Amino acid sequence: MKRLVLLLPILFLLVFQFSFSDKDADTSAWIRINQLGYKPNSVKVAVWCAKEAAAIKTFQLIDAATNKIVYTATAGKPFGVYGPFTQTYRLNFSAFNKQGKYKLKAGETESPEFKIGEDVYNGTADFCLRYMRQQRTGFNPFLKDSCHTHDGYVLYGEKAGIKDSTPIDVVGGWHDASDYLQYSSTSANATYHLLMAYRDFPKVFGDEKAANGLDGKNGMADVLDEARWGLDWLLKMHPRTDWMFNQIGDDRDHQGMRIPKEDSFYGRGYERPVYFINGEPQQRGKFLNNTTGTSSTAAKFASAFALGSTVLLKYDSLYAVDLMNQSVSAIDYAMKKPGVTQTVSVKSPYIYAEENWTDDMELAYSMASSTMNNFLKKFNVSMEEGPGGNFVIDSAYHYAHLEKITPWLGADTAKHYQWYPFINMGHYELAKQLKDKRRDTIISYYKTGIQKVWNKGKANAFYRGIPFIWCSNNLTTSFAIQCYWYKQLTKDKQFEELEQANFDWLFGCNPWGTSMVYGLPANGDTPVDPHSAFTHLKNYPIDGGLVDGPVYGSIYKSLIGITLYQPDEYAAFQSDLVVYHDDYGDYSTNEPTMDGTASLIYLLAAKEDEKSEAGNQKSAIRSERKH
Repeated sequence: MKRLVLLLPILFLLVFQFSFSDKDADTSAWIRINQLGYKPNSVKVAVWCAKEAAAIKTFQLIDAATNKIVYTATAGKPFGVYGPFTQTYRLNFSAFNKQGKYKLKAGETESPEFKIGEDVYNGTADFCLRYMRQQRTGFNPFLKDSCHTHDGYVLYGEKAGIKDSTPIDVVGGWHDASDYLQYSSTSANATYHLLMAYRDFPKVFGDEKAANGLDGKNGMADVLDEARWGLDWLLKMHPRTDWMFNQIGDDRDHQGMRIPKEDSFYGRGYERPVYFINGEPQQRGKFLNNTTGTSSTAAKFASAFALGSTVLLKYDSLYAVDLMNQSVSAIDYAMKKPGVTQTVSVKSPYIYAEENWTDDMELAYSMASSTMNNFLKKFNVSMEEGPGGNFVIDSAYHYAHLEKITPWLGADTAKHYQWYPFINMGHYELAKQLKDKRRDTIISYYKTGIQKVWNKGKANAFYRGIPFIWCSNNLTTSFAIQCYWYKQLTKDKQFEELEQANFDWLFGCNPWGTSMVYGLPANGDTPVDPHSAFTHLKNYPIDGGLVDGPVYGSIYKSLIGITLYQPDEYAAFQSDLVVYHDDYGDYSTNEPTMDGTASLIYLLAAKEDEKSEAGNQKSAIRSERKH
């Protein structure tokens, strides 16, 4: 409904908003749902929440077509206060599995309509690829135009024999978020997620686009076209065994919102700086960042190259061999100086302040082993298994012990991108390859991390145990994936409801009742005024973009330069605990990110792929969601 409002004349818009607000003012209770819907045999839970001290004993599931009650259940225990609400309940209707359209009712409160069906998540992963294509730099298929074609000139490369300001061609890749900076760490992580999504769920993805992102089938799934776009850029950022670059541009980019084309903010025409990875502290505003080494970024390169080599082997064997060689080179670069590589800023203190790197090394060695096995199978040769029999696997296992639990799990807060990526993917890739008792050890690390979040989340009706820091939606997505991987590795379903709660949170089962993904579902309550030049300046849709997500009220109040441009339609649901604004002026909660969206693509593919009796009806839902 909000999406229609934006297209109406201003006078009618104001009238409509006031009538909507008046209706909400008379409401004291709400039922929050996953607006995408629920699969018939999945966990199905909604949350009833009230501003007053009220109680409910039962709830009903009502057929939306006939308005008849089809299921009744007890509301269970009250969970009490959460955020803006005085009372909350979890409404569990998992026992009902008939497909159809429904709504929930508890007392006088009704939910929006939702669907139970095998196809509710079909096409959603491909939908989110729209945002990835829109983030492309070099040639941008959404704009059908090129941008940032003069990148760039090298800084900090003197020790590698690169004279300061030497030109280098690193055109390509993706813009990181609503600004136009480009980071190797987030791009490599995004590339890895896209490759992994295809590797694990190949049947989920369609082929509607050419390699350049324009309409036209090319015999390769669109997700692989996008992943290769990322790989091609990473290869440019590691053009020699002794050269590797960390980012293009810096916070001088933030001089104003504009549609991407060419930037002249850096004193060298349209060229932007390209920061070399030298393993030493570099600029952070008036100070220096806390870079200690080369490993965190270089190991991410290595993992993306290794997985790309495996996945793309059947499409382009020469390219796959090149990727395999570059993966080995990147691991060597990671070992030049073990430690973290942080990003650079010139004017402000805000950077990606990553502080962990051993998780990246675990993944790099795990994928090196997997890739080598993949190539050796071509010659009917297998690598010896068991402790001491495989140096690469043993190295991965060594690094696994150095970060058993991703540090933010169970914590109340963390610095911006302090523990990145937000999930230890190395544990999953390593556990799949181990056949001895070490496998159980690795899996136990996942379980302990999940348990930490569960210990916090089980006390509230949303099962919310994720800290409300910048990019909380990215953390939520990664945590849901960790729960999914734990279930896949063990067949243990004890955290299945927690996994689903985190997935549901992203699509409306949250205090604000809104999806956190632009345009998904098409007719739902989704962001319409994100912190994005595409929407703010041109009213271009940013379909599929996952916004940063809610932050603690204390963080929001402390940030520089935040001003809401419009009346807050979610004012009734803000609290001292946490806030979210669908407003261009709130860059802390409503800015979409490329890497978060790539992670969500994996999660959505996993949800669509979950086996069901009714089979795959993807084509129908995909055509329905095109708009």
